[in-house]
Amino acid sequence: MNKVPNMLRAYMLRSCLLWLWIAPAAYAQPTRIIWMDDLNIRSFSEGIASVSVNANAGGEPMMMGGARFNRGVGLQSLSVLSFLLDGGANTFRASVGADDKANANARFTFYVIGDRKVLFEAREMRQGDAPQKVSVDLTGIKRLGLLVKVTGALVFNAYFDLAEAQFVMIGDRAPQPMPNADEKHLLTPATPQTPRINSPSVFGARPGNPFLLAVAATGQRPMYLAAEGLPEGLSIDSATGIISGKVGKQDNYTVTLKARNAFGETAKKLRVAIGDTIALTPPMGWNGWNSWAKEIDREKVMNSAQAMVRMGLRDHGWTYVNIDDAWQGQRGGQWNAIQPNAKFPDFKQMVDQIHALGLKMGVYSTPWISSYAGYVGGSSDFENGAYPESIRNNKRAFRRIGKYRFEVDDAQQMADWGIDYLKYDWRLQVSSAERMSDALRKSGRDIVYSLSNAASFADAKDWARVSNLWRTGSDIRDSWLSLYHSVFTIDKWGPYGGPGHWNDPDMLILGHVTTGSGLHPTRLTPDEQYAHVSLFCLLSSPLLIGCPIDQMDAFTLNLLTNDEVIEIDQDPQGRSARLLADENGVQVWLKPLEDGSYAVGLFNPDNYSKTPQTFFRWGDEGSKNYRLEFEKLSLTGKWRLRDVWKQRDLGVFDHAFDTDIRHHGVVLLRMFSNPTTQRAPGDSTLGPDR
Repeated sequence: MNKVPNMLRAYMLRSCLLWLWIAPAAYAQPTRIIWMDDLNIRSFSEGIASVSVNANAGGEPMMMGGARFNRGVGLQSLSVLSFLLDGGANTFRASVGADDKANANARFTFYVIGDRKVLFEAREMRQGDAPQKVSVDLTGIKRLGLLVKVTGALVFNAYFDLAEAQFVMIGDRAPQPMPNADEKHLLTPATPQTPRINSPSVFGARPGNPFLLAVAATGQRPMYLAAEGLPEGLSIDSATGIISGKVGKQDNYTVTLKARNAFGETAKKLRVAIGDTIALTPPMGWNGWNSWAKEIDREKVMNSAQAMVRMGLRDHGWTYVNIDDAWQGQRGGQWNAIQPNAKFPDFKQMVDQIHALGLKMGVYSTPWISSYAGYVGGSSDFENGAYPESIRNNKRAFRRIGKYRFEVDDAQQMADWGIDYLKYDWRLQVSSAERMSDALRKSGRDIVYSLSNAASFADAKDWARVSNLWRTGSDIRDSWLSLYHSVFTIDKWGPYGGPGHWNDPDMLILGHVTTGSGLHPTRLTPDEQYAHVSLFCLLSSPLLIGCPIDQMDAFTLNLLTNDEVIEIDQDPQGRSARLLADENGVQVWLKPLEDGSYAVGLFNPDNYSKTPQTFFRWGDEGSKNYRLEFEKLSLTGKWRLRDVWKQRDLGVFDHAFDTDIRHHGVVLLRMFSNPTTQRAPGDSTLGPDR
């Protein structure tokens, strides 16, 4: 090998050293500061509570250790902020800590995580501590997560501040919300043209009260609908399928529902239970809050009702059209009850029109003087129930029960209008819940009674006694964090749900929602949405759509119209699935069904929340292989398995079943003990599944 002359070697070495010295200067790019409070920060937050800008989570100035901060972001409770940086950031800086108005019992830990690595972990902080200074090098980081974890006996008002939070960005780059661009894969086959009856197999009403049930049936129209064996006092409109009237005698009646069109006919048994219990299956419908919040009005409600019919949701069993907060005006009328405001003219006519569509109508109220949105509530400090502007302008101070209560008046007005559902919203107390329960029962109409929000588990027996459904947690947000803590952690509530009284994890966060910010597509991935609907149905949860129905895309509609999935939710036995296994990042939930089969959900939370990194989506997640051993479910022998989302038989399996579960996704199965013959879901005859 030829040797390089010494002089040439020395020249090359000096040139390399000179290049290393001048290269950073030659290629350095200008930087700029982007303050976190200048971002649309709510679009970066996956927290359960909303995010405050330039204030603490209670809306007051940010104070930490006695020092005031004018810029930053206020967080509450467990909080997750996700940023796509894609290598365009230089530094993250902030002063972080517990706000001086935070709950004294709360203990906070703060993490900065980049590309799965913990870049910074703050010491434990509490109210009164001086803030900690954070400065983290973000060179080359593609995805960044900021995490606040909270522990303590009581964590209400768990306020945490990211004061003077800023990113030093390279060039004109800026942080972006974490992408949610996964493929929207449709699993459910198209609805066939042959008729299929999708109504629940049991329906309850009280004797002497108005009876209203529209037979839900899919298939090519026109369709002839019939009901044989109806009790005296009821009749059916064969064109609309609406069964109406009154039944005076308390009893269980067996009715045969029939549907016929040009492609065939079908039948299904319906047990009409006339007695003391209504809501024998979980309510299904729509609620306007996550669609329009305070901007709700009559036109939006009617558009949603008409879209529910036009898009076929009614034919799959979706029934209720519920107005949330912001419909209320002043008191008046025959009962001195809450009257609708100017956004809802001809209220009774609107209710009648919704009933004529084969749908039911719901409203919102509260026992407080002022509702959460600042509208008149069910009590007052004035004997006539007046609600002056002085109260509206100071609504937070009147989120309490007043001296005078109007439960009986309001319940009677709802009954006169023909209301079918009441959402009663406040920090729940058994005494108030019971007063309205009594008023509704004596109103002369069957009104499903929903309690919201965050019911105390200690009072679970009382909620089941006085109401038809109760919220098991706080308001749900369109994030995996919120979904996981709202649904995957409520196994303890399982024994308290059942026919007439249901555990309610809140509305469905599908489609376009307004949770935390303006109307936007849900931030759940498609697989997370399949998991969302699956677990709600396994838990026998009420199903209330939260998005504008007329804006649904094909994927969301496909999610909500799988009759075999809905049948699991509407099973007349009404038993909640229980968590039987949580191993290797997979959860197994099992629900017994009335016909002797089982619904099984195999979920892949991927050890969510068990380490700081698992709170975030890093873009490299994959499927997980899982072996379901039947003995772990206390089931033995051979079982015929059906993929419920795909509506496809998988075959007969002995002792175990192997499958892949997508990240944050689900495999939803139905297990039949007889491997050769079994009732097909939704069919009244014996035979192989369609």
